[in-house]
Amino acid sequence: MPLSWNEIRDRSIRFVSEWENESSEHAEAKSFWDAFFDVFGVSRRRVATFETPIKKADGRDGFIDLLWKGMVVVEHKSRDKNLDAAYDQALGYTHGLSDKELPRYVIVSDFARFRVQNLETGDRTDIRLAELPENLSLFSFIAGYETREYREQDPVNIKAAKKLGELHDALKNVGYEGHSLEVYLVRLLFCLFADDTGIFMPHSAFEDFIRVRTSEDGSDLAPRISQIFETLDTPPEKRLKNLDEQISAFPYVNGRLFEERLHNASFDSDMRRILLDCCELDWGGISPAIFGSLFQGIMDPDVRRNLGAHYTSEKNILKAIGPLFMDDLWAEFKRLKTQKSQLKKFHQKLASLNFLDPACGCGNFLIISYRELRTLELEVIKQLKGSEQQQLSMDAVNQYVKVDVNQFHGIEIEEWPAQIARVAMWLMDHQMNLLVGKTFGQALVRIPLNNSANVIHGNALQLAWETVLPKSKCSFVIGNPPFSGAMVMEEQARKDREQVLSDIPGYGVLDLVSCWYWLTAKYIHNSPIRAALVSTNSITQGEQVALLWKPINEEYGIKIHFAHRTFKWRNEAPGLAAVHCVIVGLTAQPPKSPLLFDYEDAAGEPLEIGAQNINSYLVDAPTTYLTNRSDPLCQAPDMRYGSMPRDGGALILTEEDRVMVLETEPTLAPFIRLFLGAKQLLNGQKRYCLWLVDAAPNLIKNSPFIMARLGRVRDFREQSRAAATRRFANTPGLFAQLAQPAGDYVLLPRHSSQARNFFPMAFMSQENIVADSCLSIGNASIEHFGVLSSSMHMAWLRAICGRIKSDYRYSKDVVYNNFPWPIHATDEKREAISEAAQGVLDARAQFPNATLADLYDQLSMPPVLTEAHRALDKAVDAAYVSSGGKRAWSSEAERVAFLFKQYLLLASKEVAAKKKKAPAKKKVAKKKKTPAKKKAATTKKAPAAKSSELPR
Repeated sequence: MPLSWNEIRDRSIRFVSEWENESSEHAEAKSFWDAFFDVFGVSRRRVATFETPIKKADGRDGFIDLLWKGMVVVEHKSRDKNLDAAYDQALGYTHGLSDKELPRYVIVSDFARFRVQNLETGDRTDIRLAELPENLSLFSFIAGYETREYREQDPVNIKAAKKLGELHDALKNVGYEGHSLEVYLVRLLFCLFADDTGIFMPHSAFEDFIRVRTSEDGSDLAPRISQIFETLDTPPEKRLKNLDEQISAFPYVNGRLFEERLHNASFDSDMRRILLDCCELDWGGISPAIFGSLFQGIMDPDVRRNLGAHYTSEKNILKAIGPLFMDDLWAEFKRLKTQKSQLKKFHQKLASLNFLDPACGCGNFLIISYRELRTLELEVIKQLKGSEQQQLSMDAVNQYVKVDVNQFHGIEIEEWPAQIARVAMWLMDHQMNLLVGKTFGQALVRIPLNNSANVIHGNALQLAWETVLPKSKCSFVIGNPPFSGAMVMEEQARKDREQVLSDIPGYGVLDLVSCWYWLTAKYIHNSPIRAALVSTNSITQGEQVALLWKPINEEYGIKIHFAHRTFKWRNEAPGLAAVHCVIVGLTAQPPKSPLLFDYEDAAGEPLEIGAQNINSYLVDAPTTYLTNRSDPLCQAPDMRYGSMPRDGGALILTEEDRVMVLETEPTLAPFIRLFLGAKQLLNGQKRYCLWLVDAAPNLIKNSPFIMARLGRVRDFREQSRAAATRRFANTPGLFAQLAQPAGDYVLLPRHSSQARNFFPMAFMSQENIVADSCLSIGNASIEHFGVLSSSMHMAWLRAICGRIKSDYRYSKDVVYNNFPWPIHATDEKREAISEAAQGVLDARAQFPNATLADLYDQLSMPPVLTEAHRALDKAVDAAYVSSGGKRAWSSEAERVAFLFKQYLLLASKEVAAKKKKAPAKKKVAKKKKTPAKKKAATTKKAPAAKSSELPR
């Protein structure tokens, strides 16, 4: 398995340090490249050779500095040599290579610089040696990752969206709105597109009619447009005999697009100008998939959120449909393209596929899927017809095109986007017909419209999907259902969720998108149908995993055949923030070669890696489900949430408050404690609280400051709508929830940035009060601190924790209580962990003015702290060897797979132990401490920070 990107980055930093002063090509070039390949966990000797003899283009003999056949050619020079000349030299070598040996990349270097040329895409990047750690993705192919690039849509789409938005606003401002406005804009869009793509003849017929035949003041524009709409809905034989010649030239469209009679709009001169501005854009260059984004940009933002109208860019759609079906279809085509009879059957197969998007919105997934299928079909036709392709007649071309829009089916809760989806599919059909016509020299225009996409206006959570597309006919389910969290769901959505998920215990914490996963699993059960759904990443993290995925797997036998881990799901709509999402491929059949796509950067490109088994946490590890546990699996010290004031801020003090109070009432000093929340822990900010647990009543009564603050607390709690909070009004001097450790403790935030390689935590004194934004572990030893600060625990955390966007959300019940500790470690190895953990604390202490955020930032983390963590990792890894672990892990994925196996083993032993207990015994014996527990109790603790200090 490839190394994790964290490990590769660490190795690259050491590589840069080692080679930053090297300059001699002949003396050290081979060592340089051996070390370079080792950065990515690859032995150069296994994949590439030095000094490969080659015949140059001019017939002379030459030698390639380094050749990895089929992958990369490297040319190396001494420092400050000309890289242009080196690149030309490397490229010249390719003339002597066979097709199989031809490289995808050329790399040239002079120790201090790298130039990477992708020969397939033409992309070239130059970096300096020192910039290597920030540009590792350039060399992802060496590590075994495959970078897939998806190009964004043409900027003309955004121009079109903005201009149409202006027209929408202008019509709405004069009172033309609602259903009529929606349908009107859909029709105008069709006309604008038809004007530039040959549906209307002559070219620009619609624009010319408006420009020449309507008044500049716009007074007659609306009735003239209505006349065109009526004509487009009328067959030629039924039109008036004396109809204006310029209007009668418009074709009969059908498809019910112009069937409904709308009341006339109203235009003025400015509105006419806006429409003409729209006409001047090249609508033939837009992607019909932009329709969703076009209309999302002009819908009310609240409506968008309520309906989950997340209209998606082509780039993200391709991430889903590629591994779902297009990659396999292209591979099958390449395998069969020389076998004519088999290729004909393959063509029939393409025409028999049926697709369902059960939350289709404006149809983006259906539109792009149709385009990709038609693109493949065109290659099939070209292969079948060969040299005949330029002699085909229009009828022949029409006969050979078998894939059609009626293979695509959708469900959409709103009528408006459903209309857009049907129209956009027609437009994509026409664009693909134009491409076919261009290929064969004959125009292919399917007007009037006969077939249409089967997009149903209905609620997919109430409607039986089989009434839209019987599962016996369905091939693939695709889409991105609404992203609505359990806490922000509207009433109707809650009712729908209850109707769908009521058989799942604890369904109330599941996001709305869970309904689509559940119904998809039910729909594809016992069938060859494969599915790919997009959702927020919460669906594969934390407590939702066991609640949803266990019944999906056990009741319907669903497996994951590919997945994209967390990435930023951007769309083309203006003003929308990116959502952190995953894509999950579902199948009821045993997956043959599961594919996992990971992201070094959530906003970057996916990195493809093969997997043995993708579990519900989207990691290559055994299938298991981590439920909430009330106590640790391995008898580690208990973790607790911090104390919650519920005071309206009256028990909380700033630094200025504290100084002012102590000047007048110095006796209150013992009762004003440092109050540690996540911000204070990470960023060194100071905040205090009134901690009156042991305060004498007379002290409280005699303090004007305390009495005033407690009055505010009581008022706040009495006015609360929550009955539980009102009950605490009788004890205003105490926090509502008290969870302060009895002794010194380890403190960690509940949330931390995903940019940190380690989850920051610190030892603290019991005098410092833990806020509810933090977690504490009382009676924790330095050994516990060491294990929790290691890469082993970090790998576990990253794999299963919940997320806020892409940042970590630590869960005591799922992450901590299920963590498999190294329970079989010897005393010697456990002592080594303690010593290494102390080394981490000592390294931190060298920077007394640095906060934890400073110390654990990837860019500012001190080398001495990095080395201390490396030593700690070594000690922790060694402690797991007796449990079947490794002293050196090649990747984080290996760590996670091992930890999941350990969890399964420990959990199964726990279940077996419970079964052995005699049910007749009522008296429960006290638990004996395991050797690990005894050791933890005797292992020395690190000195906790004093009450006046913030953690280091």
